[in-house]
Amino acid sequence: MKRIIIIALASLMGSLAFAQPKFAHVSFTELVQLMPEADQARTTMAASSKEAQDTYQGMVDEFQKKYGEYQQKAANWTPAIKESKEKELTEIQQRIQEFQQSIQQELQEQQETLMAPIYKKAQETVAKMAKEAGYVFVFDKTAVLYIDETQSTDITPEARKLLGIAEDRTLESLQAELQAQAQAQQQ
Repeated sequence: MKRIIIIALASLMGSLAFAQPKFAHVSFTELVQLMPEADQARTTMAASSKEAQDTYQGMVDEFQKKYGEYQQKAANWTPAIKESKEKELTEIQQRIQEFQQSIQQELQEQQETLMAPIYKKAQETVAKMAKEAGYVFVFDKTAVLYIDETQSTDITPEARKLLGIAEDRTLESLQAELQAQAQAQQQ
């Protein structure tokens, strides 16, 4: 009986040794950045950033106006008025600093919230593809130093299709779009 079990285990191990595991790789960054949902997230973030910048600029303008008034009239003010105006300027400066700190954190949190479902969708798509095709491992080619493309399948093109990414859209074209948008905003 022991002999039969040993022979069965040996034959099982032998067959597993000949089974070639399948490997794949994907450009995960490309998928996430080019997904249509990422465009919407960037639009939302740009609107939030502009609103934050406008609010910040309004606060700075208020400070500069009051500081200019202070400089012009301080010589004629009584010590109590002067002290009150200095306190007001200090409070405005503190509000500006607090706003800068809190808005940076809020914008970061908003970006993480917007991007989380995008990452999840891309991850789930890649995992589903890998499972269906029988891949043992799928590597992110941007995080691996070397990939032998003869022994690993690039599933990026198929994942792009499943995620609704246009064939002609690339990271380079996205970069050009973003630069054009930034230049348009500066004008």
